[in-house]
Parts: sequence; structure tokens; C-alpha cells
Amino acid sequence: MTAVQGERLFLVRHAMPAVDPDVPAEQWQLDQESRVAARLIRLHVHHPAYYVASSEPKAAQTMQEIAGAQRVVTDDDLSEVHRPHVWLTDDDYRGAALAYAGGECPDGWEPRDAVIERFGAAVVRHAAAAAERGQTLVLGTHGLAPTVWMASRYQLEPDPARFWAGLRFPDIVEIDLRNEKVSCLAH
Repeated sequence: MTAVQGERLFLVRHAMPAVDPDVPAEQWQLDQESRVAARLIRLHVHHPAYYVASSEPKAAQTMQEIAGAQRVVTDDDLSEVHRPHVWLTDDDYRGAALAYAGGECPDGWEPRDAVIERFGAAVVRHAAAAAERGQTLVLGTHGLAPTVWMASRYQLEPDPARFWAGLRFPDIVEIDLRNEKVSCLAH
């Protein structure tokens, strides 16, 4: 496991997207109300910051609202867990996502090891770039992929599934890399 450079990093879960059952989740956009909610996360970010986001619109748009006029780099490796485009009720999705965060892999979902590998490689890559610039790394991402990656390296309280379930839209998580401590800052 490659060490992540820096003293801390921040993971931002995207704001609530405009949900459309006819459109795959990875293409959902933010509405105006969600853009305003994303701007409030800016208060928790330490500057100067190096901003990078998943290439999925909801995450990239959330990060751009936080970054303001600063540049946001995008990276496909920070995308959410890949899964089939099958419309699930909120309860069905929540059940499948809780199972995934807890260690299971529903049929057709991206294997957890693959998520950990790609997401971790992106974190290491961008943490090095942020360290070169003397900036704090702020990653705009999702809920499941970062939860699975964090759970592979750090203790999530009370457990990974309930940690994921407690994340809000948007939310910000600080990882203290020196003390290996994870904390949610927005609630």
C-alpha cells in the first residue's frame, strides 16, 4: 500500500443531483439549489487547495462550486462504483449500497478490490501533485467508492456501512494522514 503524501486531505461527497430514472446516475447533474449547498462546503476547505474531482458531472460541478474561480482537475479514477443502469427504488438501492459498503458485491457491480486500487492510485497521484505545490488536496467524489477505499486503510466509525449511510449530500470528510483519523466535518 503506497503512502499518501501530506498531512491531511479532504473528500467531498457531491451535492444532491437532479435524479432522472431514464438517465444513468453517472450522468446526473446538479440543480441550482444543490449548487448553493455545495458552495457552503467551501467554508471547511483550507487554502491554498488543489482541487480534483470525479469526471461525473454531479461531482465535478460540486467541486467547481467549492473551488470558485480556481481550476478543478478531473480524474475518472475518482468515479463512483460502477454498476448496471437498472432503476432501483430508494430502499432497494440503499440495501444494495449498504451491503456493498459492508463487504458484499451485488451482481454486476464493480469488484471492491478494483475500486480500492483505482481510487487509491488517484489519491496517491493527486496527493503528490498537491504536495509539490504546497497545497491541501480536496477530492470531489461520491459516497461508496471513497468509503470502500477509506475502509481499506483507516478505521471508519462505527463501521463502513453505517459511515456511508451517515454521509450527506454534500458532505466533507477530513483524513488526518499523520494520525490516520477520519472525521466528517459538515455535521
